[in-house]
Amino acid sequence: MSALSDLPLIASGKVREIYDLGDSLLLVASDRISTYDVVHPTPIPDKGSVLTGLSTFWFERMADIVANHLLSVTDGVPDDVRGRGMVVRKLKMLPVECVVRGYLSGSGWKDYQRTGAVSGIGLPGGLRESDRLPEPVYTPSTKAEVGHDEPIDFEGTVALIGDRPLAERVRDVSLAVYEAAARHARERGIILADTKFELGLAPDGELTLGDEVCTPDSSRFWPADRYRPGESQPSFDKQFVRDWASSTGWDRQPPAPAIPDEVVERTRAKYLDAYERITGEPFETWLRRTTG
Repeated sequence: MSALSDLPLIASGKVREIYDLGDSLLLVASDRISTYDVVHPTPIPDKGSVLTGLSTFWFERMADIVANHLLSVTDGVPDDVRGRGMVVRKLKMLPVECVVRGYLSGSGWKDYQRTGAVSGIGLPGGLRESDRLPEPVYTPSTKAEVGHDEPIDFEGTVALIGDRPLAERVRDVSLAVYEAAARHARERGIILADTKFELGLAPDGELTLGDEVCTPDSSRFWPADRYRPGESQPSFDKQFVRDWASSTGWDRQPPAPAIPDEVVERTRAKYLDAYERITGEPFETWLRRTTG
């Protein structure tokens, strides 16, 4: 019987479970993987540990920019979820996905093709897919309980949060964290094309970074030595699984198809590669730190 069965389950998402510890929360990242908001029946081994390890790395590295919710990856974490679990502070999460883009890709590229802008932010003409933007842009979205998040402009952030100075702080912090992470990743041979953050308020009102930070699930990571603007890029993130899923003819409705062993193995390798390049340490070091 798992020790988790004795803990109140607050929420279960596509990837994470959240448990109530009283004064704090236990976040557990699973090995599940989703594409197009549908979870596949096939897990990616060690994926949950990579997400937790990378988030921990970034939380510790970004502490001088913004407070974060991390309390411990060992104390209070049940043995059977060590490496995948973290004890965190309780926050009042803000109702906005804080998306930052440094390169033109994905939905941002599609928006630019239609409008010449991304989330209402005008961009120079003639940009190509995967081009680096003149400067990173904050392109927030809603947080959908069911289905897809919807892009909004900055005024949409103000409306959702209900406090313009706080919305400005959220935007500025998101850009600062992205820029610091992108610099570090580039030094490690990785382009951080775009990413998303979640921010909340601590009981004392302090703006605090929560959830996950700059992981392969929340970001587009590209190998810098293979970067070719004007086309889609190879990646370290779950875009690999998304591309495979698209090639199967699946209609993107539940149930999602099972993932072949070869795709599972290559995806796991990409996640581990991203972890080791960014942190500069073997993945086994993280496992030893958290599991003993």
